[in-house]
Amino acid sequence: MINNNNKHSLVVEGGAMRGIFAAGVLDEFLAQRYQPFTNYFGVSAGATNIAAYLCQQPKRNYHVITDFSCRPEFINLARFIKGGHLFDLDWLWQATIKEIPLNTEAFAKAAHEFYIVSTAISTGQPHYLKASSDAMVEQLKASCAIPIAYRNYPIINDIAMTDGGVADSIPVIKAYEMGAQEITVVLSQPLGYRKKPSKSQWLTKKLYKNYPALINSSINRAHVYNSSIDFINNPPEDCKINIIAPPPQFRVGRTTKNVKRLNDGYKMGIDTAKAFLS
Repeated sequence: MINNNNKHSLVVEGGAMRGIFAAGVLDEFLAQRYQPFTNYFGVSAGATNIAAYLCQQPKRNYHVITDFSCRPEFINLARFIKGGHLFDLDWLWQATIKEIPLNTEAFAKAAHEFYIVSTAISTGQPHYLKASSDAMVEQLKASCAIPIAYRNYPIINDIAMTDGGVADSIPVIKAYEMGAQEITVVLSQPLGYRKKPSKSQWLTKKLYKNYPALINSSINRAHVYNSSIDFINNPPEDCKINIIAPPPQFRVGRTTKNVKRLNDGYKMGIDTAKAFLS
């Protein structure tokens, strides 16, 4: 049950294939019927994990990551070198929505307050898109559209969008600004991780030359990310932070397709959630 006197937000980080950890966490939440949250903030893979959780579909994203995302139709370096997508979101969305569609009817009935984070390429600023059952599939795609790796920019409300992680990878500060008194955050990196500034800013400037605001957001990404980590580690007195993070032995990267590693990462998510709830 939700305690309306305590606004409790769930924030889930993205990270492409690293999302397997959060998939395990949220599947265990479903198994234990743990849904105390008043609102939700998801970024990229984190948003797709929240969507499956709110649609009451355990293991949906496990199958998306360990099956569909491991197929050559999705991640394909040879195609990327030839000018195509490294991550073909068009194929992934079409295939998964056809075979394991999100239960948007269940989502609509529950009337969840779910914000999907994407980045406007014209301003480089985050947009916190309030999910709706009829728009959620495209909103999720916009949040997952990793720049360059996916060469298109989804249009949401007449605005070209890209991966939400560019502007706000862990939107805990936004959750707090919207009134959260308690925040449970699911991270994609082990505790102690801090993002280092990019060593290839020259390449970023070259690849995004037509989008100067996006260049600035990309260059500033490490600072924004680490500011979120600082907030998590030292929250205001009127906000409680619950941290769920992978253990040090988590070995899944953004493009990992090793199914054993992915299965191990999923189990780590389940086990970490069990420990959190015990």
